[in-house]
Amino acid sequence: MSMTTTERSDAANGLLLFFLGAASGAVLALLWAPTTGRESREYIGRRAREARDQAAAAASKARDLMQQGTDAMVTSLDQWRSRMNRAIDQGRGVIDEGTETVSVAIEQGREAYQRAKEKDFA
Repeated sequence: MSMTTTERSDAANGLLLFFLGAASGAVLALLWAPTTGRESREYIGRRAREARDQAAAAASKARDLMQQGTDAMVTSLDQWRSRMNRAIDQGRGVIDEGTETVSVAIEQGREAYQRAKEKDFA
C-alpha cells in the first residue's frame, strides 16, 4: 500500500517536530545540569549540530519521498493518457467502419432502386 502525498508530508513534519522537541528538551536539561558553562555550551553546540544534521537528513528524505510520489503520479498519468489515446483511436476506427458500412448500404439501396425503376419502365 503506498502513501499519499499528504501522508508523506505529515510523516516528514512529524519527524521534524520530534527532532526539534528532542533538541529543545536537551537544551532545557542542560540549563539545569550541574556542569560548567563551557561544558554546557560545548554540549549544546554539539547537540545542535547533530540536530541540524538529523533535520537536514529528514528533510532530504522527505524531498526524496515527494519526488518518488511525483514520479509515480507522472507515470500513472502517462499510462492513463496512453490508454485513453488508444481507446479514442479505436472509437474513431469503429465510427469510420460504421460510416463506411452506412455509405455502402445507401449506395446499394440506390442501385437496387435504380434497377427496380428500370424494370418497371421496361
